[in-house]
Amino acid sequence: MIYNEKFECMSLEELKNVQSERLKKTVSYVYQYCPFYQKKFASHGISPKDIKTIDDIVKLPFTVKDDLRDNYPFGVLSMPLAQIAEIHVSSGTTGNPTVVGYSKEDIELWSEVMARAFCCAGGLPGDMVQVAYGYGLFTGGLGAHYGALKAGMTVIPCSSGQTKRQLKIMQDFKPRILACTPSYSLFMADEAKEIGMDCKKSSWEIGVFGAEPWSDSMRKEIESIWNLSATDIYGLSEIIGPGVAQECTHKDGLHLFSDVFYPEVINPKTGKEAKEGETGMLVLTHLTKTGMPLLRYQTRDIIKITHEKCRCGRTSPRISKILGRTDDMIIVRGINVFPSQIEEVLLRIEGTEPHYQLVVERPHGGLDELEVQVELKESFFSDEVKQLQHLSDKIRDEIESVLGIGVKVRLVEPKTIARSEGKAKRVIDKRNI
Repeated sequence: MIYNEKFECMSLEELKNVQSERLKKTVSYVYQYCPFYQKKFASHGISPKDIKTIDDIVKLPFTVKDDLRDNYPFGVLSMPLAQIAEIHVSSGTTGNPTVVGYSKEDIELWSEVMARAFCCAGGLPGDMVQVAYGYGLFTGGLGAHYGALKAGMTVIPCSSGQTKRQLKIMQDFKPRILACTPSYSLFMADEAKEIGMDCKKSSWEIGVFGAEPWSDSMRKEIESIWNLSATDIYGLSEIIGPGVAQECTHKDGLHLFSDVFYPEVINPKTGKEAKEGETGMLVLTHLTKTGMPLLRYQTRDIIKITHEKCRCGRTSPRISKILGRTDDMIIVRGINVFPSQIEEVLLRIEGTEPHYQLVVERPHGGLDELEVQVELKESFFSDEVKQLQHLSDKIRDEIESVLGIGVKVRLVEPKTIARSEGKAKRVIDKRNI
């Protein structure tokens, strides 16, 4: 099923006309209502009259994550706070997180693109959807919830966790679609085996999996275990949350809904457009958002893009799975983790050196595990087990309060973590993704 055939299947010429008109309207809108963009336009010597077609987008300045942090909490909004219907917050490196505001129209837009995503994955009106993404400030749960309702589906708002209950609900309610992180689907499989459940007899026929990087080999494993079709969804909170792009049943790239999010792929070093099929950083521009529209937002995600028509009939451009990042961020269980967050914690705790490593693993069939290896100062490396345990617990508690996820802490002797004359290797990612 194609949820919105008019926009998902329109000719490239028609699409370009729509993008051009929407870009002109959005540029004029932010210039009128957003002081942040008024200053940005002035510093670059441009005005809305310089934007006549979508091709003129290259005249606009880039927006980066630090712009959102520097204008925390509400400095990038394009409407009064009293008119904002919903607020979400994503994790940051140090200091301020990024805040995203949604108008009522934006919630409707989010519902629309997520409805497209579910239908793109093979969902149908009347299907029951088990949403096992987290609800709250994280955008995953509510985005999936809104989209399923918009598509005429029945929602089970399970949120994440309580795995045995999730399995019982699946057995009793028989939902057709599961929406969660791919690693959580494998974790649920382990729990199912422990209670003697035959995973292949689950009611789930479609998985809409995202919020963390995963490979085609992991897709095959999930599909083999659960006997379902595992599809990839892409999004980021600064743009809207999940629903920016979604795989169709052919699984040949993720369809990016470019009538509402205009994509560019640029060379991250030069800022110039990458050629079709070349890897580059994904840059996204809102074309219809009103609460907090962003222009040329640098996602830091490295992808490839194709504009060839898909076998499913959709003409929207397709992006590859995320091939890497231009920064040092890693994603653990759907949460953005920056080494600098760990560093900030360690610098506050007496007895630790500013030398550390993050080791990320994904045990077979399990959730991501993050171990933080911390060097101690010579004077604190004691044989007293209680003293070391107390310090380890303190470090763990401080880090977990910042990241919002559980971690393991391993204290190591001074000078045991490798030094580098160049950029320190802070992250060892042992996941097969």
